Amino acid sequence: MSQAFDVVVIGAGPGGYIAAIRAAQLGFKVACIDEWKNATGGPAPGGTCTNVGCIPSKALLQSSEHFEHAQHHFADHGIGTGKVTMDVARMLGRKDTVVKQNNDGILYLFKKNKVTFFHGRGSFVKAVEGGYEIQVSGAKEEVITGRQIVVATGSNARALPGVPFDEVNVLSNDGALRIAAVPKKLALIGSGVIGLEMGSVWRRLGADVTILEGMPTFLGAVDEQIAKEARKAFDKQGLKIELGVKVGEVKSTKKGVSVAYTNAKGEAQTLEADKLIVSIGRVPNTTGLNAEAVGLQLDERGAIVVDDECRTSLRGVWAVGDVVRGPMLAHKAEEEGVAVAERIAGQHGHVNFNTIPWVIYTSPEIAWVGRTEQQLKADGVAYKAGTFPFLANGRARALGDTTGMVKFLADAATDEILGVHIVGPMASELIAEAVVAMEFRASAEDIARICHAHPSLSEATKEAALAVDKRTLNF
Repeated sequence: MSQAFDVVVIGAGPGGYIAAIRAAQLGFKVACIDEWKNATGGPAPGGTCTNVGCIPSKALLQSSEHFEHAQHHFADHGIGTGKVTMDVARMLGRKDTVVKQNNDGILYLFKKNKVTFFHGRGSFVKAVEGGYEIQVSGAKEEVITGRQIVVATGSNARALPGVPFDEVNVLSNDGALRIAAVPKKLALIGSGVIGLEMGSVWRRLGADVTILEGMPTFLGAVDEQIAKEARKAFDKQGLKIELGVKVGEVKSTKKGVSVAYTNAKGEAQTLEADKLIVSIGRVPNTTGLNAEAVGLQLDERGAIVVDDECRTSLRGVWAVGDVVRGPMLAHKAEEEGVAVAERIAGQHGHVNFNTIPWVIYTSPEIAWVGRTEQQLKADGVAYKAGTFPFLANGRARALGDTTGMVKFLADAATDEILGVHIVGPMASELIAEAVVAMEFRASAEDIARICHAHPSLSEATKEAALAVDKRTLNF
């Protein structure tokens, strides 16, 4: 007889494992199924984020930033290092260790919260009385039943049409994290989060990096003023970014990759590189889910169709994270996972899409929450803007990193904060204050009146709020 559970979660990425843990905390008997494997074939829960996304990329960004500081900035502090070298194999080994620590941490949390973990691929078999049968395909084949099912199967990298990933020359985010030696020339298609972060890693280590972007504007989703400031910093670093290109034929040989493209002026160009990273977005991962067996509705992109509360077309089946509508962000998936578990328990789980922060972990970091200035203009919203540069911040000067600014956008009549945009040091941490403020519908004046520690980068946040009313104190 198959094991029966109150809740079965398919996928142990950020949305899935968090949903499983929260459901267990609420008193349900919970199972979580995930097929990710580590180097030895063991379980590696955490999904794309932990295994080939957020976590390993941050490890490489940190290593490469240390390398760049040792090469170019330590001397400013009176630190002599002699010749600085990079052991790429050791750097990748550290990255793998960080990933495994996170994998093991999730397995520990499952055990702590009494979540039964199944290592394998989960797929629908059929609907049964009071729930669904789920096939677990792995080292051990078995069928379990669940009264409530949460699908959290994530997403996959989108390939160029006719150019499959070989993870040798043409790389997805996975292959980009496993390049064994610094390439002399690295090409990237797509100047989004993955393109900029991976481009930054290998540029710091010595690669000649060129990024090809099809859109005519740089970081179109980012506030225009912030994007321009970031672009100036990347140009200064030597990151080559071409906008408005149309990619043509891509040829992969033993020697490397050749990319034919037309630039913004309509001129035919060819880019020769040792490696090519393709980062043109991601697609929902529903392959192998056997959705048709139970009539689970998918949209034209292959995403699972859900309502505002993550309910699918089937009673008792929910879906969260990259496999549904909305931004493909790990923290968005986590919030949906918690909300779904609470809804299953009859509570009122809540996710506010208007206060989900976005971060690009380059140097300078870019982070934002809420609406951009161009969005407010397009919507006809009367607003006030205030900015403050890190150049005038004492802590930033002491850090030796004064690039960028903090920008506040507030309603012209009520002063309610409508958006906060940051480019500069530790923007990923500074944005949290803005998220809290917006969640509680604070005004710019509220932030301006709060005492911030001195000296701290967060003082730039306070000063930008003061700038909304044209009364900065330090600029």
